[in-house]
Amino acid sequence: MQGRSRNVPIIAALVVGIGMIVAPFLFQMFGRAPLGGDMIEDFEPYMTIEEVEQFRGYLAEIDAANTESIESLRVALVESGAVAEADYDAVLASVVNLNEQWPAVDADMTDLIDRMEGNLDNYAAVAALPPFPMFPWFFVVPGALIVVAAGVALYQRRTPSNRARPALWVLFGLGIAVAAAPVAFQMFDRAPQGADMIDDFRQMMTRERVQAVPGYFVTLGAAEGQLRANALPLLVEAGGDPTGFPAISQWSTDWPTILTDFNPMVATMSDNVDNYEAVDALPSFDLFPWFFVIPGALVAILAVVAMRSRPSAADDVASSPNNPVSAGKESS
Repeated sequence: MQGRSRNVPIIAALVVGIGMIVAPFLFQMFGRAPLGGDMIEDFEPYMTIEEVEQFRGYLAEIDAANTESIESLRVALVESGAVAEADYDAVLASVVNLNEQWPAVDADMTDLIDRMEGNLDNYAAVAALPPFPMFPWFFVVPGALIVVAAGVALYQRRTPSNRARPALWVLFGLGIAVAAAPVAFQMFDRAPQGADMIDDFRQMMTRERVQAVPGYFVTLGAAEGQLRANALPLLVEAGGDPTGFPAISQWSTDWPTILTDFNPMVATMSDNVDNYEAVDALPSFDLFPWFFVIPGALVAILAVVAMRSRPSAADDVASSPNNPVSAGKESS
C-alpha cells in the first residue's frame, strides 16, 4: 500500500499532463485560435497611428464640407436664385440627407477610430505574442511530454531496479519550462492588453454595426456627387462664385482617395466579425499565463515530492534480486 502511495504524485502529474492535452479541445482552440491569427494579420495595416490620424483627417474634411453646405452653400444658392427655398430639399435631396444624418454617422465613425487608436498598444502587444495557430500546441506538446515522462517514471518504479529518478528529473524540468513560458513570452504584460482590446472591440465588431458602415458611404457618395455635379454648377449658372466653398471643393477632390483608403478597412472589419467572435469565445486572455504557470508549477512540485519519497523496506525487499519472490520471477 505504501509503495502505491509513493506513486500518487506521479499519477497526479500524469493527470495534469492529460488535462493540458485535453484543454485545447474543450476550448475549441484548434478552430478558434487560427481565426484569431487571421484577424490580427488582417488588421495590421490599419493599426498604426499614421492610419488613425489619416482617417480622423478624412472625417474632419467631410465634417467641414457638410458644415459649409449648411451654413454657406444653401444661402448662396437661394440668394442667387439658383434654387428656390421651397424647392431646395427636393432639388438637393442627397445633400439634405447628408446634413441630417452626418451627426450620427460622424459620431459612429469617430467612435470606431477612437477604439482603434485606444488599442494601438494593445494590438502591438497581442501581435508580439507567438502566432495564434500555435497556441493549442503550446498545451498539447508539453502535456504529451509530461504524460510520457510520468508514464516512464511509473514504469521504472515497478521494475526490480525501482529507479525513476531520471524520469522524475525530466518531469521536474518540463514543469519548470511550462511555468516559465509566460515569462519568456512576456504574457503577463501582453495577455491582459489583449483582453482589454477584445473587450473594447466587442461593441465595434458586431455584424449589425459593421454592416451599417457601407450605408454611410452610400450617403456620403450621393451627397458629394450632388454637390459637385449639381449644386456648384447651379450656382455658376446663377452667376455665383463657386470658389467660395473650399471645404466642399477639397472634399470632392479627395473623395476618390477617401474611398480607396476607407473601403478596405471597412471590408476588413466585415470579414473579421466571425474571427473576432471566435477569439471572444476563448477564455479571457488574462487567464492564459496562469494556464501555463499553474499546471507547470504543479508538475514540478509533484516531481519533487515523488523524488523525496523514500521506498519502504518492503519495497526494497520486493525489488531486491536476492528476494526469493523476485528471483523466482526472474528464473521463470
